[in-house]
Amino acid sequence: MTEHIRCSWPGSDPVYVEYHDKEWGVPVRDDRKQYEFLVLESAQAGLSWLTILKRRDGYRRLYENFDPEKVVRFDEARIKAMLLDKGIIRNRKKIESSINNAKRFLEIREQYGSFCNYFWRFTDGKQVVNHFSDMSEIPATTPLSDTIAKDLKGRGFQFLGSTTIYAHLQATGLVNDHVVDCFRHKECMEH
Repeated sequence: MTEHIRCSWPGSDPVYVEYHDKEWGVPVRDDRKQYEFLVLESAQAGLSWLTILKRRDGYRRLYENFDPEKVVRFDEARIKAMLLDKGIIRNRKKIESSINNAKRFLEIREQYGSFCNYFWRFTDGKQVVNHFSDMSEIPATTPLSDTIAKDLKGRGFQFLGSTTIYAHLQATGLVNDHVVDCFRHKECMEH
């Protein structure tokens, strides 16, 4: 069996490798999946992505499988219970912002028909495919992530700056940042 050439960031950690090989960079056109990544990316601020991935099942459980219509109804009692659960990052501001962001998410969905319609309009509905040969070439932010972060902030979203949004764009495949030698670069391209 031949070993695939992949981006260097997953290293040999099986959780990272599986995420890289099956999920990262795949174009997401499903609203619930978009909300999931918004919650996870915002929870990751200041932490490693691996820390979040290892708690993903806890997030799915506590966030009602990332249903924003259920999350908007979370009250103080629910927040207190979440703060006691080791299945997620127990940070009050991040939890409160995820509830706020669910409200903003639903407002966008109402306005645009879906969150995906809103989000993908920033790229005219097309995936941005980059052709980096080394991970060191990949930026932390771009004018695109700056624009989206500013728009989301203007709509009342929290914990979603340009760096977080760029990571979200990469994760959800609006931007394909697999290095060109990685076997996933071509696989993740939308045709």
